[in-house]
Amino acid sequence: MMEMMNLNIFSIVLAAGKGKRMKSKLYKVLHPVCGQPMVGHVLDAVEGLGAARNVVVVGHGSEAVKAYLGSRAEFVMQAEQLGTGHAVLQAAPLLAGEDGITVVVCGDTPLVMEETLRRMIEIHRQSGAAATVLTAELAEPTGYGRVIRGEDGQVKAIVEQKDCTPEQALVKEINTGTYCFDNRQLFAALGKVTNHNAQNEYYLTDVIRILQEDGQGIAAWQTADPAEAIGVNDRVALSEAERLMRERIVRRLMLDGVTVTDPANTYVENGVVIGADTVLYPGCVLKGKTVIGEDCVIGPNVEMTDSVVGNGAHIKQSVLLEAKTGNDVNIGPFAYLRPGADLADGVKVGDFVEIKNAVIGEGSKVPHLSYVGDATVGSHTNIGCGVITANYDGFNKSRTEIGSNAFIGSNVNLIAPVRVGDGAFVVAGSTITHEVPDNDLAIARARQVNKEGYAEKLRNKFKAKKEKK
Repeated sequence: MMEMMNLNIFSIVLAAGKGKRMKSKLYKVLHPVCGQPMVGHVLDAVEGLGAARNVVVVGHGSEAVKAYLGSRAEFVMQAEQLGTGHAVLQAAPLLAGEDGITVVVCGDTPLVMEETLRRMIEIHRQSGAAATVLTAELAEPTGYGRVIRGEDGQVKAIVEQKDCTPEQALVKEINTGTYCFDNRQLFAALGKVTNHNAQNEYYLTDVIRILQEDGQGIAAWQTADPAEAIGVNDRVALSEAERLMRERIVRRLMLDGVTVTDPANTYVENGVVIGADTVLYPGCVLKGKTVIGEDCVIGPNVEMTDSVVGNGAHIKQSVLLEAKTGNDVNIGPFAYLRPGADLADGVKVGDFVEIKNAVIGEGSKVPHLSYVGDATVGSHTNIGCGVITANYDGFNKSRTEIGSNAFIGSNVNLIAPVRVGDGAFVVAGSTITHEVPDNDLAIARARQVNKEGYAEKLRNKFKAKKEKK
């Protein structure tokens, strides 16, 4: 790493293409793969190299790309999309006078890895080449430029698909579109590139030919993972990149001690953190900045977004959105923890319970069919079936406070703002509008009245109306 940091490294990320084949209003490189825009994955890889300058070439949708990347890069505009060589040339005002190594990578290749770029730079340095090409071998290379080697194994040419002869089209080694160049030689050669080809574009690959004609050496390094070659140009390729990225993420989790019972049916976004000895069952969808502790059992069918879960949690068939839990919680099935839900250690949240902007204290239980919103619940309190905190009056939201060791009976309505004290007991079916002091019992329901025979009279009345119709 120290050796790499001593190099003068620059990067150019090509992100100017409109992506017509995506058939989308969203700019191509901003389409997400495992929760992160493609160009974000590429910037992650090049930033790990410790480059002195990272330059992103933008065009269509430039403002959206700039807004997403912010201060992570410098930007240059390619107003007309005249080819990859023309795109790199737009960085000349920033980089042409620099000494060092420039890495060129496409913004729609989200699977390229920092380790691969690092290895390519090492090969480039060791070979003393003016340019180094990252290649891959594909079983089906259609659509990619072919790497043509001489008898000595050295790179002889890179030929774009539309310019291939029938013999060249059979070659399976392809150009990934990722390169290392001696920076000064790169920009000198770009000045000699022409657009005399099938697409009338200025190809970056022509730089390889020009450097060879000048007597410069060209190196190549073939990645062992062909997935790194995938350039996303349509929704089919986007889906394939998503699948491969997901496989990569899940494999890394398993190697780090997480059990994934069905990897093909487990979706984990880049950046999710999961502790050792946690088990993921099928149907888990874990997104954003989610962090899950050790020794948890998650799933089946759990969706979490930007949530934090402590150690030893058991969660199944539930949704957590910007929620937080302590250790040893038990959630689900069919619970919904909305933003601001904060569960302490040992809390139980059962089926068809919704919690929003509420703190639930240690050991408390909300077993089933309840809504707890804008509330604070103390420790070791039981919330009965069907309890509702009525937090919204049509204009304002108010809080409900429930103390520790309290018991809230079934079908109780707590009309906020209201407080139920420590050790208090609220009788089932009550509607509470006033404070219940510590250790008091509250009952707020009308006295039951039975009208003898009245049910039979009602049935006869409804029957007569039905027959009349």
